Amino acid sequence: MNIVFMGTPEFAVPCLTALVEAGYPVTGVFTQPDKPKGRGHKLQPTPVKEYALQQNIPVFQPKTLKNEEALADLRSCAPDLIVVVAYGRILPRTVLDLPKLGCINVHASLLPKYRGAGPIQWSILSGETETGVTTMYMADGIDTGDMLEKASTPIGENETADQLHDRLSVLGAQLLLSTLKKLEEGTLQPEKQDDSLATHAPMLSKEMSDLDFTRDARSLHNQIRGLSSWPAAQTVWKGKRLKVYESRLCSGRGEPGTLLDPKNFVVACGEGAIQLVSVQYEGGKRMSGADFLRGKPGEKGDRLGV
Repeated sequence: MNIVFMGTPEFAVPCLTALVEAGYPVTGVFTQPDKPKGRGHKLQPTPVKEYALQQNIPVFQPKTLKNEEALADLRSCAPDLIVVVAYGRILPRTVLDLPKLGCINVHASLLPKYRGAGPIQWSILSGETETGVTTMYMADGIDTGDMLEKASTPIGENETADQLHDRLSVLGAQLLLSTLKKLEEGTLQPEKQDDSLATHAPMLSKEMSDLDFTRDARSLHNQIRGLSSWPAAQTVWKGKRLKVYESRLCSGRGEPGTLLDPKNFVVACGEGAIQLVSVQYEGGKRMSGADFLRGKPGEKGDRLGV
């Protein structure tokens, strides 16, 4: 069973690794074009490309799949199956119809909830206590195909999107191998999605970053956890931007946005209080909230956000 793998970010690497280590013939890898990164704007290969080259797998980086050149490259790989994990492009019908066994996608949510580009972040932003991974046949539309298998996992109260990302990438690789085994055995039982239960997880934006301390502490905690990888929640401390990467729920009351505990960086919210556990000041390095306040001290009653 020849497999073509389509994926781009770090999340997709465990799935590709699992295919290689299980002995599946991966005849080609399609990934996004290299992008400039850092101060020197040097072109940076995608994580999937880096791994594929290490394994001597042919790599293709078309800007679009909607032309004959890309289709010719794909046909040259003679895929019986295409596996897609966070590739970052919608597959046109000409690609979906090419492999005789179809196209299988690994998606980081329990479908039909959180279809779209940011399922991990939105599950946390929405206050979910459970999420998981779904394998599905790909179809027209975004994450709308028939579901094949699911694996669920609880979300920790303080777990960030970064941490959940890493766990789900491993869980996704395990589920992919399970799905392929059942595919080979002929025991898969596709299940149509109930569109009435669908929710969406669009791309994140920087406009989601600002912390409004008049909201309740749990909502802010979810915002901080959900935006931990990018763009990061942020506020203002003594006239400069302060990014917040981790937090904890605390007891305490006070005027929203005021400092309640100058040693442990506990801040009053509209309901409850929140401890800022990991922060980064404008122009500085990421550090613990307590260490930050030792260098940029404040007094009880000082206000954030101004």
